[in-house]
Amino acid sequence: MGFRCGIVGLPNVGKSTLFNALTKTAAAQAANYPFCTIEPNTGDVAVPDPRLRDIAGIAKSANIIPTRITFVDIAGLVRGASKGEGLGNQFLANIREVDAIVHVLRCFEDDDITHVEGRIDPVADAETVETELMISDLESLERRVVATRKKATGKDKDALAQLPIMEKAIAAIEDGKPVRTIVAGLDGEERRELRNLNLLTSKPVLYVCNVAEEDAANGNAHSESVAKMAETQGAGSVVISAAIEAEIAQLPEDEVGDYLEAMGLTEPGLDRLIRAGYELLELITYFTAGPKETRAWTVHLGAKAPQAAGVIHTDFEKGFIRAQTIAFADYVSLGGEVAAKEAGKARDEGKEYVVADGDVMLFKFNV
Repeated sequence: MGFRCGIVGLPNVGKSTLFNALTKTAAAQAANYPFCTIEPNTGDVAVPDPRLRDIAGIAKSANIIPTRITFVDIAGLVRGASKGEGLGNQFLANIREVDAIVHVLRCFEDDDITHVEGRIDPVADAETVETELMISDLESLERRVVATRKKATGKDKDALAQLPIMEKAIAAIEDGKPVRTIVAGLDGEERRELRNLNLLTSKPVLYVCNVAEEDAANGNAHSESVAKMAETQGAGSVVISAAIEAEIAQLPEDEVGDYLEAMGLTEPGLDRLIRAGYELLELITYFTAGPKETRAWTVHLGAKAPQAAGVIHTDFEKGFIRAQTIAFADYVSLGGEVAAKEAGKARDEGKEYVVADGDVMLFKFNV
């Protein structure tokens, strides 16, 4: 299980350049005019994880299979999108289909690349997009809440559960805040009801500050202002130079390290983006290993062993008996499954075991 991130932002901020670099394709046309991306382009990329090679080397696996992340390059939004301006309706429909929003903000100066609003102010850009999303959410909620209130008056159980969440969401938007700002104060059941509403501003957001090459290592004043904004929202932010990522995408693998060093970087922006995305969505990775393959699997933080088994196959979850579990550090330091068993570090865990990041697992099940 991976996750699906929609790359959004105003026109000409570097969305498609970043998408092309991340997916190492030219599927999304990058051009200096609004709406050059007309249909959302989708690309799957492997999630880089050095632990895979460590485990595979010990298990003598023939293949290594990483987990994957899906990026969707969505057409640029402009002011008035909630009223159908530009490609607004299409933009809003596409964004409803993703799990998280990667919001690219222009944090570089370049007179040769036009800005749709004629100025460089990433915080204002973010507010423009956020406002359009909040307007769309408010209109959607106001349409639905009337019927929900009537049903709640009639003691409809679903309506009684939904109404308080809808009213909290409306109150947040009317206060000028995206719906995701209320999530921390909700319990598990309330969060499920909120997810069912599928509101645009309830989705987690990661702000990507697209900077010039010379600012890739340390950022600049624009990216600092974005980081402060993200902190107040409980959102994440990363600094990336889409131009550098585009260069890396074209290099042979053995030349990437030298190129990054020359740029003052220690890793590609993709790695930072994915780690930030994992943290944003509260995702962790566990592994399975054997002679055939070593494979990474993604589950949500807090997932129990049967749920983790179900990611491999639904039958594994239905017939779950137990899971042999070895912590990554023990697996590597001791030299594999057999040595871990001998050292008492291979544990048999039951249905209530909460999976930890890096666990190497072997499931026992009955179909």
